Amino acid sequence: MSARPDSAGPDPDDPTPSDDALDQFEEIVGEETNRDPDLAVIEAGSRTLRAQAGTPRGDGIPARPSDPEVDRELREVETELQQRWPETKIDPTLARIEMLMDILGEPQRSYPSIHITGTNGKTSTARMIEALLLGCDLRTGRYTSPHLQSITERIVLDGEPIAPEKFIESYRDIKPYAEMTDARQENPLSFFELMTGMAYAAFADAPVDVAVIEVGMGGSWDTTNVIDAPVAVITPIDLDHTAVLGETPGEIAADKAGIVKKDATVVLAQQPVEAAQVVLKKAVEVDATVAREGMEFGVVSREIAVGGQLVTLRGLGGEYDNIFLPVHGEHQAHNAAVALAAVEAFFGVGSVHSRTLDVDTVRQAFASVVSPGRLEVMRRSPTVVLDAAHNPAGARAAAAGISEAFDFSRLIGVVGATVGKDVRGLLEAFEPVFAEIVVTRNASERAMDVDELAAVAVEVFGDERVVVEPRLDDALEAAITLAEEEAEYAGAGVLVTGSVITVGEARLLLGKE
Repeated sequence: MSARPDSAGPDPDDPTPSDDALDQFEEIVGEETNRDPDLAVIEAGSRTLRAQAGTPRGDGIPARPSDPEVDRELREVETELQQRWPETKIDPTLARIEMLMDILGEPQRSYPSIHITGTNGKTSTARMIEALLLGCDLRTGRYTSPHLQSITERIVLDGEPIAPEKFIESYRDIKPYAEMTDARQENPLSFFELMTGMAYAAFADAPVDVAVIEVGMGGSWDTTNVIDAPVAVITPIDLDHTAVLGETPGEIAADKAGIVKKDATVVLAQQPVEAAQVVLKKAVEVDATVAREGMEFGVVSREIAVGGQLVTLRGLGGEYDNIFLPVHGEHQAHNAAVALAAVEAFFGVGSVHSRTLDVDTVRQAFASVVSPGRLEVMRRSPTVVLDAAHNPAGARAAAAGISEAFDFSRLIGVVGATVGKDVRGLLEAFEPVFAEIVVTRNASERAMDVDELAAVAVEVFGDERVVVEPRLDDALEAAITLAEEEAEYAGAGVLVTGSVITVGEARLLLGKE
């Protein structure tokens, strides 16, 4: 029985795991007796839990509209949105979005929200939270950024990107009110402000039972911060956007803690001590309850499985075992623990009552999770993996994840970075795992000059390990050729990384439309 706010406990008549699931598990183990016993159990567990998940969802990345007229109209809307202030132009004020919300009748207050900030892991955590809420039979809205390939993937209803026709309709509905706001403000609404307004209005129009909202940057002055979310999630904080948010984890945490509202529950991932202290102080100031990873919840155990990992999580109400998570890397297990605690907090687990969520619902939800562009396998022979790591902390997580999940004899990196990022720190994180690196650039105006990137790469890797290809398509071809060039490297792989934009373009080039 699925969990709802008024019935979060398991059905006592429903054995956990189910008898059928156990029978299936034992049958698969029996078939694997000629293999290593430990590997047989892991394989059996992953196959059983994948089967329990039912039909897998798509990757959530929509293709261009098949209808030429709809595609034309969507491109017109995209062009109009892109003519506004870019989301990278920061103006620390909520005045414009507050005015737009006021004119629209405060749509963001017509449903509860779970608000997510942090440095890394926000989008993956948002997708996991969404999957759990959907498993509990709630209508959901999810707002994340930036997008990998399609602007419509930012606004998601019930696990599916908003339809192009609906996106166009939402824009046209809100446009007159946006123009009213523009006329009354010193500066017009930015791209991100208008997108956020569209998302909040679309969720109210649906209507959704709960919205999962990822900040754009920071917290206090982020455009999304016109909601009073009962659950605030803070994923790991590290150094990024230092010119805007601060140069220490504590300074960055002070800005991100701005999403914590009075009487909310804060779900706090593992943090640097300095950052944790700042968040805890903020929680005290606003009478918020704090659930800390490693204290009130966390990862109990994890094992590598075919296609992902098997984890046991400790939530706010108890343990959830035999969870198949179809994503790679220890960081994703921690993201899952945070997501689970956030949904438990939303349902009152650990505060209103101590019952766990239905374990089968949790298993099925996690088994359905997809996270495009996060250690995502795009092709085989050789294996090409994409990861949107764009700062040193993200790169360290990706490097550890790919080393753990893939038995590559040799790994070739393709890196296209963005201006303003700690590129040296990112490259240093990848240096131990890359045999060679192909530096390139994406098509964005914010892409780092390939010669400048190459100069830093040579300092980190040495001249003999660096290849320069100004075009991303040529860089992919060069990396694949390097991976294939010698028979002894039959197990070689390619990792494309450095920015969300680079990964999005690589997905298109590799056939994901």
